[in-house]
Amino acid sequence: MQIFKPFRFIPKKSIEKQASSILQEMEKTPTYDLKFPIDASRVAEFLGLDVVWDSIPNDEKGMIAARILPLEKLIEINELIPELRGGFGESTIAHEIGHWVLHIDQNIVNKCLTEETKMIKVDPLLCRNEVNLSGIEWQAQYFASCLLMPQFKLKEVCQKRNLQQWKELYNIAEELGVTISNLGHRLKDLGWIDLKDNSRQIELKK
Repeated sequence: MQIFKPFRFIPKKSIEKQASSILQEMEKTPTYDLKFPIDASRVAEFLGLDVVWDSIPNDEKGMIAARILPLEKLIEINELIPELRGGFGESTIAHEIGHWVLHIDQNIVNKCLTEETKMIKVDPLLCRNEVNLSGIEWQAQYFASCLLMPQFKLKEVCQKRNLQQWKELYNIAEELGVTISNLGHRLKDLGWIDLKDNSRQIELKK
């Protein structure tokens, strides 16, 4: 049985819609009231996933930032990477949730668990601490941005704020519990600002 879905192009709007749908469902559930900054571990819990911090050894390709074990419904974050604490950690957990939602066939997972097919071995989906993302990694990272920084919340916190001031951006990033880099990419992707390469100048686009 194929637990991992074949790679396919997923439009940004579709990824954002799926992330927003999860937040909306959480908001309807009294025990999972929506609070900011988003606690990605609670989102994982809402989806039936456990999150643990553990030592993940390097493999032949190097360091592994995190991994998801589909049949265990488990997200493991590498505690040996101190950079993953704080905003990076939330983004990493949200990234793994993105893989669960976008790239793992949950119906097949549930079927395997229901049938108690213990002989099935599924390799974990590995994520590395890399700057350049492509394919499913880019999709999962975009999902993470949409989950932690939904448009409705960004509009609220950015209202009457000067987005051309780095101090304001840092304050917004702190309010949302994300890194300044993730916030900058999100605002740029939404077309709200433009960040010039090799420059600290911020241009308003909206």
